[in-house]
Amino acid sequence: MNKVRITAIRQTEYPDLMAKYENPIEHTCDVKEGQQWISIDGKRPEGMCPSAWSSMREFVESLAKGEGNFFDGWMKDPMSAMISCNDGFRPFSFYIEAIE
Repeated sequence: MNKVRITAIRQTEYPDLMAKYENPIEHTCDVKEGQQWISIDGKRPEGMCPSAWSSMREFVESLAKGEGNFFDGWMKDPMSAMISCNDGFRPFSFYIEAIE
């Protein structure tokens, strides 16, 4: 199986949606831009946000098996994907890529 590198690329925020729909919360996300994890055998890396993992798990598992070319040519590198976590107020985009 391939190792898969997961890189936190960018976080976006939607203050208008937060103001309209979200209850105030003290703590949201510990992920930092540029942070990386390595998935071995398609498993969730230690320290990876479980919610973000649920958004990317199937893609990571496929890349770990050597599968790729998602959606018939979506990515320039067919052994990669750009996936966002499922936080509708402040989603983080992650670049995932097979590295071995």
